[in-house]
Amino acid sequence: MLDDSDRFRLHVVSEALRLFSAQGYLATSVDEIAEAAGISRRTFFRQFRSKEDVVFADHEILLEQASSHLSDDHADPWNAVCEAAMIVFERFSEWNDVASRRYEVVHEVPALRDREIVMSYRYERLFVEYLRRAIPDAPDLAVVQFAASVIATHNYLLRRMVRDGAETTSQQLRSALAEIRRGAESGPSGTPSLRDDTRDDDVIVAVFPRSTAPSRVADLVQRRLERGH
Repeated sequence: MLDDSDRFRLHVVSEALRLFSAQGYLATSVDEIAEAAGISRRTFFRQFRSKEDVVFADHEILLEQASSHLSDDHADPWNAVCEAAMIVFERFSEWNDVASRRYEVVHEVPALRDREIVMSYRYERLFVEYLRRAIPDAPDLAVVQFAASVIATHNYLLRRMVRDGAETTSQQLRSALAEIRRGAESGPSGTPSLRDDTRDDDVIVAVFPRSTAPSRVADLVQRRLERGH
């Protein structure tokens, strides 16, 4: 859900990107953006430090929402990261016009392309730092690989939508992220895994790296038992 402040910022973002798309980023002044948004220059600078900031202000909103989601308790931290990525994707699906116009503008301005790379890294850092806190015994390489895979998959499908006009759905992303999640569960990089290797519902086979702390083993087994496996 968006609060009034977020809706206001998104309105200004939309008007700014409309102007940038129509007459060019460098040719558009802050005064023109403020006039189009129905606000004063002073109000603009209360919310945004520069024209560059307004281009990515909707990302700031979504970073806040993703961070809020991850601040809740989650039984499955890996899946919590996937759900955070889904939140971002679904919002951009709703704000498709904004995302498509930004792609056009960013593509033409090298400084904005650099800022976009930094923005993508901020999502990845958010996911990595969350997983390090939530699963302190997980191998760091596995955490970094997982976060990078989630971001890369999200960005690929989002770009297909905003750049190519492809009909990319939330379900496509959800399915792709589920594959990444299953990869984490099977432990390709030494990540702890739990899987059923027998048809006996009363038996669980647990596979862990030798370095996994006993407390982590107990926690994962308990969670699986509580889910009825």
